[in-house]
Amino acid sequence: MIDEGGAGTRRGPLHDRHVGLGATMGPFGGWTMPVSYPGGVVAEHTAVREAVGVFDVSHLGTATVEGPRAAAFVNRCLTNDLGRIGAGRAQYTLCCAPDGGILDDLIVYLVSDEEMLLMPNAANAAAVLGRLADAAPPGVRITDRHTELAVLAVQGPRSGEVLAAAGLPTGLDYMSFTDPPDTAGHTRVCRTGYTGEHGYELVLPAGDAPAVWDGLLAAATGFGGRPCGLGARDTLRTEAGYPLHGQDLSPEISPVQARCGWAVGWDKPEFWGRDALLAERRGGPARRLWGVRATGRGVPRVGMGVLAGGGPVGVTTSGTFSPTLRTGIALALVDTAAGLGEGAEVAIDVRGRALPGVLTVPPFVPSRVR
Repeated sequence: MIDEGGAGTRRGPLHDRHVGLGATMGPFGGWTMPVSYPGGVVAEHTAVREAVGVFDVSHLGTATVEGPRAAAFVNRCLTNDLGRIGAGRAQYTLCCAPDGGILDDLIVYLVSDEEMLLMPNAANAAAVLGRLADAAPPGVRITDRHTELAVLAVQGPRSGEVLAAAGLPTGLDYMSFTDPPDTAGHTRVCRTGYTGEHGYELVLPAGDAPAVWDGLLAAATGFGGRPCGLGARDTLRTEAGYPLHGQDLSPEISPVQARCGWAVGWDKPEFWGRDALLAERRGGPARRLWGVRATGRGVPRVGMGVLAGGGPVGVTTSGTFSPTLRTGIALALVDTAAGLGEGAEVAIDVRGRALPGVLTVPPFVPSRVR
C-alpha cells in the first residue's frame, strides 16, 4: 500500500485521500505528507485546541521487537526505564549515542515482556532499528513494519466523541493502549499524541487506513473538526513545548541539555550513552533548552541568534507564530554561562532586527493530555 514518490520520497496509504481533499503536500522525513488543507494552518490548529483534528502520521516508523526477554534487551539500549510501566502502557524514551547525543526520540508500546511496538521518527527509523538489530541477542527479532502499518492521530477535547462515534474505545489512561478484538483491521488504540491536547493515536494495517480515515473524518466534521496537516502539528507541538528531533533534539544535543532528563532511567545499570550522560549531569550542561516568548512583533524561526547583555548567548532550535497566544514563540539552546533564568529579557536576531522576548520554561500553553 505504500509506493515510492518523486525526489526520493515515499507516498503513504492515504496519499490519494489528501490530494482529493486539496491538501498542500510536502516532503518530511523522506515521505510526501500533507502540510495543510484548504482553510490553512491556523484553522486546523484552532480546531485541535477547541474541538478535534484528524492527522495522518503514517510517516512515523513502526517496528516490533519480539522474543525471549525482548523488553529487557530494549531496556539495556534505550534511556527510559521500562520497569516503570507494565503491559498495555506506552513510554517516551530516547536512543542515544555513546557520547550522549540523541539519535532519536520514540515511543515504546509494551505488549508483554516478549513483545513491544516501537514508533521512531521517520527519518531515523532505519538507523535506530539497525542499531537494535546489531545489538540483539539470539532469539530477539526486530521487524520493520513501516510499510505495513498506518498511524492516524485524533486530537482535541472532542477526540473521545469522535472515537466513540467510530465504535472505538475511549476509556484509556494517558500513555496506555488497547487492542479491541472487534475492530476492523485489528486497530490498536493508544492514548498518546503530540499536540498537548487530549487525544488518541491509532495503529492499523495500511490497507485498512482509507476506510478508517473516512469514518474518522466524517465523525470529526460533526463535532466541528477537520483534517490537519504537519503545519498545524508543528505549531501545536511547539506551544506544548514538545521537542522535534533534528531541531530541538539531535546527535549534538543531549537529554540533559534538552530538559529530557525525566526520560532517562538514571538508576539503570546500562543504556546507550549512560556514562557520558551521568558525567554531564554531574558537571552541568554547557547549554540548556529554553522557551522564548516574544514581547514584540515578529516571528522567530530556526537558527536565529539569541542575544542578551549586548552579545550572543544561544540559538533558536524551533520558532513559529503561536495561534493560541497570538505572538511569536521559540525553543532555544541558551548558554548556561550567561546565568539567565526564567523571566530574563533576551532578544532574537530576526534578519538583523532585535525581536524582544523573555525566557520561559515550556510549555507555552498548558497541557490537557491527561
